[in-house]
Amino acid sequence: MNTQQRSIYPSRPLLTALLAATMSLAVGLTACSSSKTATAPAPSGTETTTSATETAATAASPKVYAKDNVAIAGADPVAYFTEEAYVAGSDEYTYDWEGVKWQFASAENRDTFMANPEQYAPQYGGFCAWAVAAKNALVPTDPNSWSVVDGKLYLNANKGVQTRWQKDVPGFIAKADSQWPALSGQ
Repeated sequence: MNTQQRSIYPSRPLLTALLAATMSLAVGLTACSSSKTATAPAPSGTETTTSATETAATAASPKVYAKDNVAIAGADPVAYFTEEAYVAGSDEYTYDWEGVKWQFASAENRDTFMANPEQYAPQYGGFCAWAVAAKNALVPTDPNSWSVVDGKLYLNANKGVQTRWQKDVPGFIAKADSQWPALSGQ
């Protein structure tokens, strides 16, 4: 009688495929998650790890995305409107609002923001507008991935996400507007 022994363990190709699928799923979930740690592209295109304490002004009520207590990676929010471009702010011109420091390229921009911060601050606290709408999640942003729509500033996680955002801007805004109060703790 010829008896064959079978292993109870999966074959090497099956294990490799399972491992690859698991890693792919983990990377996909991390890209648009609201977990305590998220990976976000820095303005220079390099990636940085941002903890929950860095992504929100306060853990209980995440109203503004900030890293090292600086809003929107130090970008000048007024410049998006006046220069129609990302412009880095300076430590020389700052204003504390919503529990974080905002930086500006000039005293004039700082004063403009101080007079009406709600007009110039990004929607959804500077978190990724697409992720708020599509994933109901708070995801860090790249200040180079932005758009002004109907006089309001919207930021996205990166250029790829911004491409998704542009496919249905009015729909994403409507959905994000309805989800933001719960996400922000308001």
